[in-house]
Amino acid sequence: MINRIKGTQDIAFEDIEYWQYIEQAVRNITFRYAYNEIRTPIFEATELFKRSVGESTDVVQKEMYTFDDKGGRSITLRPEGTASVARAFIENSFINLGSPVKLFYMGPMFRYEKPQAGRLRQFHQFGAEILGSASPMADFEIIELAYEFLKEVKINKTRLFINSIGCPSCRARYREALREYFRDKVDGMCEDCRRRFDSNVLRLLDCKIDREQSENAPNILEYLDEECRKHFEDLKWYLEKARIDYEIDPHLVRGLDYYSRTAFEIRSPSLGSQDQIVGGGRYDGLVEVIGGKSCPAVGFAIGMERIVMLLKAEKVNIPTDRNSEVAILATGREESLRGFEYARRLRKAGISTYVDVMERNMRNQMKHAARIGAKISVIIGDEELEKDLVTVKIMMDGSQYQVDGDYMVDYIIDKLRDI
Repeated sequence: MINRIKGTQDIAFEDIEYWQYIEQAVRNITFRYAYNEIRTPIFEATELFKRSVGESTDVVQKEMYTFDDKGGRSITLRPEGTASVARAFIENSFINLGSPVKLFYMGPMFRYEKPQAGRLRQFHQFGAEILGSASPMADFEIIELAYEFLKEVKINKTRLFINSIGCPSCRARYREALREYFRDKVDGMCEDCRRRFDSNVLRLLDCKIDREQSENAPNILEYLDEECRKHFEDLKWYLEKARIDYEIDPHLVRGLDYYSRTAFEIRSPSLGSQDQIVGGGRYDGLVEVIGGKSCPAVGFAIGMERIVMLLKAEKVNIPTDRNSEVAILATGREESLRGFEYARRLRKAGISTYVDVMERNMRNQMKHAARIGAKISVIIGDEELEKDLVTVKIMMDGSQYQVDGDYMVDYIIDKLRDI
């Protein structure tokens, strides 16, 4: 037997209902906010992620699925969505559409990580991006959009954490202060922290193993220049006026190199230690880094597997339409042919209709109709075929009615309203 690859999953039946519910919520909320969908390739040139995500990040050094194609080109399965959106923005000259450009995406991402609950090697993200606006208003709208999406899927037990990591000049001063702070501590820290001390010292702040070593680290907010500080204060003002509660987390730096100024996360206590469900921020330098003209931008990504976990943990009732409304059951070849005709009429009327195609006896067909949750069974035997009738069986109470085939659709529509 050939099994699925470790760190992947098959999604079907009861589980697929959660995904369809989430995907519909994404479409509902992005329509209301007037964002346009973008679909990018699942693989890109490796250089795109080296430049955007950063050579020193764990994603690039440890987690990317990278290979040479038959043409000798280095290809990587996308580990995140923002870099691909930025590449598409440049390559397709979206800037000519006028600023800002508001986009959203859904799709699979790939990282070679240790599989665990809510973290798979193939995982799915919903992301939204605003390209072309440097205003804190854009940061606010992105955060509000993430919040409204969570409300749309009925997830309410969340907390918003924000920070500013400033501009490159702010971070240069802050990095020096961090190196000085960690210099006499780093030898006793984990292997990743020792490696990051020289390559990406900001990442020491979000180490889960040596968290206590960072408790008294310098606060980046004290190193912001006047312009970055004003941007952060303006964002806080918008959040407060919209009555969106937030907490400042000075250790929130995000894991990718392209972030600048605003960084934020939305977390849920229902998920325990793996509590982050939304991560985002501003990335004003990204478009230029990968070859475009300087363009401010801000966005977020939401792990869809985490949302499924939350919906289950918080016992959110989601609508289900998995069960067929009507099952067509027939006793023979000619009866089955008539059954397909009736099924076409019902489907044209918008009714979910299942046709039994197993050529089994009526008793077993009826059992299967009950198993799949059909509300009504339409039975066609030799008598029904001869007289152009159908027998309509209400599965809930077992009552049966003979109906003229020409009036079957209207009759079933009326019955479904009562069930």
